[in-house]
Amino acid sequence: MTTQVASISLLPESYPVLLENIKTRIRESQIKAAMSVNQELIKLHWWIGSEIVKRQEEEGWGSQVIERLCKDVQISLPGLKGFSRSNVFYMKTFYSSYAKVQQAVGQLEVPPDYCLSIPWGHNVILINKVKILEEREWYARRAVECGCSRSVLEMWIETRLYHRQGKALNNFQKSLPSPHSDLAEQVIKDPYCFDFLTLIDEAREKEIEDGLMDHLQKFLLELGNGFAFVGRQVPLRVGNEDFYLDLLFYHIKLRCYFLIELKAVKFKPDFAGQINFYLAAIDDKMKQSDDNPTIGLILCKGKDNLIVEYALRNNTSPITVANFETQLAKALPDNLQGKLPTVEEIEAELGRSLHLQTEEILDGLPGALGGEGVV
Repeated sequence: MTTQVASISLLPESYPVLLENIKTRIRESQIKAAMSVNQELIKLHWWIGSEIVKRQEEEGWGSQVIERLCKDVQISLPGLKGFSRSNVFYMKTFYSSYAKVQQAVGQLEVPPDYCLSIPWGHNVILINKVKILEEREWYARRAVECGCSRSVLEMWIETRLYHRQGKALNNFQKSLPSPHSDLAEQVIKDPYCFDFLTLIDEAREKEIEDGLMDHLQKFLLELGNGFAFVGRQVPLRVGNEDFYLDLLFYHIKLRCYFLIELKAVKFKPDFAGQINFYLAAIDDKMKQSDDNPTIGLILCKGKDNLIVEYALRNNTSPITVANFETQLAKALPDNLQGKLPTVEEIEAELGRSLHLQTEEILDGLPGALGGEGVV
């Protein structure tokens, strides 16, 4: 023991830094290698799908021939994964879903770039659940940007994120400079789906806020990429009075504070005046010199769009208004009475999510063709 301690103490001062750098580079190289193999896997599935489609069209291949092909490949390559009947038919559908759309400008030789940047299982979800090409591309590119897992991608599709993103009423074009205004518009959505909450229809704002804090990870997931939680009921002293901000976040990409005010009723014009006051105070007392103006989001249980438009029209602070939706129940369940997750719990959850994402890329790679795990 003494010899070991002595030897460690004699190490050069630069040793710990180099060790960490090496570990970081190894992890980065592993990820790059996995992504490279993933692209080759997607291209292989595309080619197999194209060959099957061509023979079906030219030679009239039926499902029995394809099933025999799957069995013969598996017999020839024992232990091979990714060549089940269902997975091969996914390859065929994968090719058909994209290539045939391009017939007017010629068949695609390789899949679109956004297909190459996500795991095979993500592609299967998209071709199964999203039939419109433009919408499918949007989800794929967002999955690449956020590095989401399959379960998150499915949740996005089920909650119709494509149809909600960037749809909330706002005054950003007048209150924020370009291109910051365009970026801010893409961050917001309408409605916000808090279906992880089960509340009575007459739930008060505090009950809603408590529920959101009990499910902070899911709340952040619904808000979207880039939100960092600052606090709830954040105290703000103006003059001789104390005010309390419902939910305060900081958005990493927009580089600004993001205030959310919860209203358990339909939107009223005076809500805009109240949040405008809060935004001015935050910018004066909390915003740093290199921060952008604070953005305010009013979450309501209903709104009249014309009333919202009038309330925001001459307001100089960046404000947006959106509805929120929850699951309804006869009473507030006990599982909404838990405590706010600790920082360690949140970090652990994020770590598990990253691990799952990496596994989805690595699953079934050499010496396999890519794994059966498409669903």
